[in-house]
Amino acid sequence: MADLPIPGIHSVRAVLVRDPERVSKVWLCRQRRDQRLGEIAALTRAAGIPLHQVEREELDRVAAKHQGVIAWARMPGVRGEQDLWPLLAGLREPPLLLVLDGIQDPHNLGACLRTADAAGVHAVLSSKDQTVGLTPTVFKVASGAAQSVPYVQVTNLARTLDQLKERGIWLLGTAADAETLLYQQDLRGPLGIVMGSEGKGLRRLIRSRCDFLARLPLLGRVESLNLSVATGIFLYEALRQRTQS
Repeated sequence: MADLPIPGIHSVRAVLVRDPERVSKVWLCRQRRDQRLGEIAALTRAAGIPLHQVEREELDRVAAKHQGVIAWARMPGVRGEQDLWPLLAGLREPPLLLVLDGIQDPHNLGACLRTADAAGVHAVLSSKDQTVGLTPTVFKVASGAAQSVPYVQVTNLARTLDQLKERGIWLLGTAADAETLLYQQDLRGPLGIVMGSEGKGLRRLIRSRCDFLARLPLLGRVESLNLSVATGIFLYEALRQRTQS
């Protein structure tokens, strides 16, 4: 696989700290001099990675929002079902999974991965069809979480959900018409939180696999929240319940 550009200070720093062996070279803007880019340069040199001072125009041709730095790196491969089951078997705590049904916006996926990392999610699942993969935009928005949180794409999401249930993992689906509020659900055991796609929500086939449905209270005029915002609320309620004494 050819190296792909990872733009942005946070994303470049994350890959240099966590996976420097993936990086083939780093471009720094010749016109910029600041402490954060100085740290990037130091990390690059310490890892023995070629560092190139380039004109801003060269960076602009690669990425619109680069903050003066782009790393060229091999992306970690998307994982499959064969990787999911050993991962779950190796856990010493109740699994917490995030399932994304039909996510297509790379900004939303990147934000979901970032929140999943912060909330202690063990893996993020989606289907292979009609969903976004690990693109450079996902890496930039995720700010390093695309390397730390396993992203698993499966051929048949409904079948995988059935297999998760067979392994004792409860599935909580999100739906605006659910009778129960999120805060009324017990989220402390083995759990998969299932989020619907942008604008369409859960597909009928996926919704039917869920053991429970829950919704967020919306007191204003808006009818729904952005997918990544809603995901963050659900994940942090699960984290709150799982860490409270």
